[in-house]
Amino acid sequence: MEYYMVLVVVLIGGIVTFGVYLTITTVADKIFQKQKWEIRSKNVEITLPLRLQAYERMCLFLERITPSNLLLRLVPSAMSALELQQILLQEIRDEYNHNVAQQLYISVHAWEQITNAMNETVAVINQSAAEVSAEAPPSDLAKKIFSHVIEKEVQPAAHALKVLKEEIRQLF
Repeated sequence: MEYYMVLVVVLIGGIVTFGVYLTITTVADKIFQKQKWEIRSKNVEITLPLRLQAYERMCLFLERITPSNLLLRLVPSAMSALELQQILLQEIRDEYNHNVAQQLYISVHAWEQITNAMNETVAVINQSAAEVSAEAPPSDLAKKIFSHVIEKEVQPAAHALKVLKEEIRQLF
């Protein structure tokens, strides 16, 4: 009889211990999940504005390196086609270097599209400059750049802007 009493007490003690263990682990897991969620929401509060700012800055970058916008801003400051080419390329490099850190906040695909747009713009400028005399007036180079841009079916900056806008829509 005593043997059964001890067995019942041990069995009840084991069941109670197991129940306490399950309760503690469940509560601890819920607390951990809640803390994890709070950390994620704080991260979103911090990173979302940074990501939006990065997308805004890259949209501005693409607008600023569009050949038409570049030429409107910079043609009056050049004395020759060669000088205009150098000014245009320097402006693109400066804009790029100013915004290069934004790649941390946007997707790899979007960054590749931005880089492609910049490289294609540089290529159009260099190709146009090769077709114009270095001493020609800057307006001749500007006309040549415009003609090359018009020939393209899809404008590089426009395509990259479309990619950025699609990603921003996905964020919301």
